[in-house]
Amino acid sequence: MTPLWQSAFVFILAASAVWWAGTRLPAYVVALSEKTGIGKGIAGMLVLGGITSLPELATGTTAAAIGVPLLSLNDILGSASLNLLLLALADTAIGSKPLTSVVARPVTLIQGVLGMTLFAFVGAAIGIGGGDWGGPASAWSFAIFACVIVALLISDRAERRPMWQVINPPDLEVAEEARQKSITTGRLALALVGLSSVILIGGVTLANTGETIASETGLSTGVVGLLIIAVATSLPEASAIVGAMRHKRYELAVGEIFGSNMFNLAIILAIDLVAPGPTVIEQAGSFEIAATMLALLLTGLFVIGLIERRDRTVLRMGEDSIATIIVYFGGVALLLTLAP
Repeated sequence: MTPLWQSAFVFILAASAVWWAGTRLPAYVVALSEKTGIGKGIAGMLVLGGITSLPELATGTTAAAIGVPLLSLNDILGSASLNLLLLALADTAIGSKPLTSVVARPVTLIQGVLGMTLFAFVGAAIGIGGGDWGGPASAWSFAIFACVIVALLISDRAERRPMWQVINPPDLEVAEEARQKSITTGRLALALVGLSSVILIGGVTLANTGETIASETGLSTGVVGLLIIAVATSLPEASAIVGAMRHKRYELAVGEIFGSNMFNLAIILAIDLVAPGPTVIEQAGSFEIAATMLALLLTGLFVIGLIERRDRTVLRMGEDSIATIIVYFGGVALLLTLAP
C-alpha cells in the first residue's frame, strides 16, 4: 500500500471515530446545561464549541511549531466558513421551517454579531500589519485573544440577564432524552472527557493525514489549509451539528458553530507563541484577508436570518441558508484565484 493510500485509510478511520463521538456529544452537553442551569446557546458556544475546537488548537500549534504558521491560520479561517456552510446544510433537517426562524433567544443573535466583529478585527489586523513589540507574540494576537474573551463574557452576560423576547416563539416539539434526567455527575464528566479525547485525537489524526494527502498532490499552503485541513478539522463540528439537530436542539447547533468560530480565532495567539520567526499576522496577506471576509459575510447572512425570522423555505432550506451556500462556493472560487 502506497503512503497516499495508507494516509487515506487512516483518514477514514479517524473521521469515523470523530463522527461517532461528535454525534453523541450534544446529548451530554444538554444534560450539563440542565444540571448547571446555563442556557442551550451558551452551552453550545462554551462547551460544545470549545470541545470541537480542540483539533484546530492541536493542528495549529503543531503546524506552527514546524514552521508553517500560515497553514494553521488558513485552517482556522477555512474552518470558520465551512462550519457556517455545514449549518446551512443542516437547515434541511427541519424542512418545514428555516433554522433561523426557530432559534428565538437573543443571545444567539448576539453571538453572531460578536463573531462578525471579531472577523472584522482579524481582517483589519492583517491589513494594517505590524504589531511586533518584541514580546513572545504579536500585539495583534494578544488583542485578538483578549477580544475573544470579552466576546465570550458578553455572551454569557446576555444569557443571564433579562432582555427582549420573540413574540409568538415557534411551537416545536423537543425530543426528550430520558437518560439525561438520571445521569450522574460523575458519569456525565466521564462521558464529556472521553468524547472530547476521541475528538481531539481523531481530529489531530485527520489533520496530519490530510496534510500528507495534500502534500502528495502538490497543492499550495493556502489551499491546503483553507480546504483540505479545514475539512478535516471541521468534522467534529459537522457531527455535533447532526447530533444537535437529531435531538431538535436547534439553539445548541447554532451556538456551537458561533462559539467554535470564536474559539478558533483565539488560537491565533497560540500559533504566534509556538511559531518561530515572524508573527503569523505579519506573514498573512490578501489571501487571508479575503478568507476572513468570507467568514464575516457568511456569519452576517445568518444574523440577517435570525433578525428577520422568515418562515419561507426553498428546497427545505431558509433563504439565508441558500444564500450562504451560494456565497460560500463563490467565495472559495475567488480564493482559489488568489492562492499563492
